[in-house]
Amino acid sequence: MENLNEKDHSPLSSLDVWEDDVLQRYPEEGPAKKKEEFRNYDSPERDSVREFYRLNHKYQTYENVLAKKENFLKFDKKEMPWWQAMEYLNTLVDDSDPDIALDQLQHLLQTAEAIRADGHPDWFVLTGFIHDLGKVLCLFGEPQWNVVGDTFPVGCAFSDKIVYPEFFAANPDVNDGRFNTKYGVYTHQCGLDNVNMSWGHDEYLYQITKDYLPEPALYMIRYHSFYSQHREHAYDHLLSAHDQEMFKWVDKFNPYDLYSKSPKPPVVAELKPYYEDLIAKYLPATVKL
Repeated sequence: MENLNEKDHSPLSSLDVWEDDVLQRYPEEGPAKKKEEFRNYDSPERDSVREFYRLNHKYQTYENVLAKKENFLKFDKKEMPWWQAMEYLNTLVDDSDPDIALDQLQHLLQTAEAIRADGHPDWFVLTGFIHDLGKVLCLFGEPQWNVVGDTFPVGCAFSDKIVYPEFFAANPDVNDGRFNTKYGVYTHQCGLDNVNMSWGHDEYLYQITKDYLPEPALYMIRYHSFYSQHREHAYDHLLSAHDQEMFKWVDKFNPYDLYSKSPKPPVVAELKPYYEDLIAKYLPATVKL
């Protein structure tokens, strides 16, 4: 892979810019915006999002995904208590971010508290609380395009339902006969557990938690950024019947992630005992990152 400069690492002013862009593409009510409505070329923020996806679509190759799994799934970077890891995630906050001035921990608490207020099971609440912890990848030197962004399968043809599909023209897999057909290295309805997704915080946290949480929680974590599927159904040909059933949980989760943001910060000290107890119920004492 060619050398990356600083801009290639961080075209977005903060990781939240990507989620704000998702909100514009998929508003809570009504149909998704048409491409010409959200591609505002006169907006600097849109320009940064376009640059982010140019890099993401160029470099998210089958080879990249296998290399990142080999590196990060050794879980040999850091080990710490879960709450300390959530506080470590806060070091990602960018003081120049013009949007809501909440740190990562406060956003996760807002998500979890909204789930809790609606009376969902406690494992669902816990999922809301930890679902973005994989963004610590940025703190290990990973460029933003290898941490956030809409996720999609690699090893088969890229769907035109993925945001900015034209940028895949620069991806070498497009010209590789192993990967550029509808099924690529996969088979009809082979099931997502047999599919390699683009690398990022979703897959990373799934691999960390897969032995501890209920299966619906794991689907929420692993596929909450797979918008071309749970909004566009672009990869039905790869999903098994079981995947289709479990995606109902992903659909339940996403509104809490996207639409629970509020400028009023939660009182962390008041909530910490509840969430520490919840962590202790389902997860080991420390997390290996």
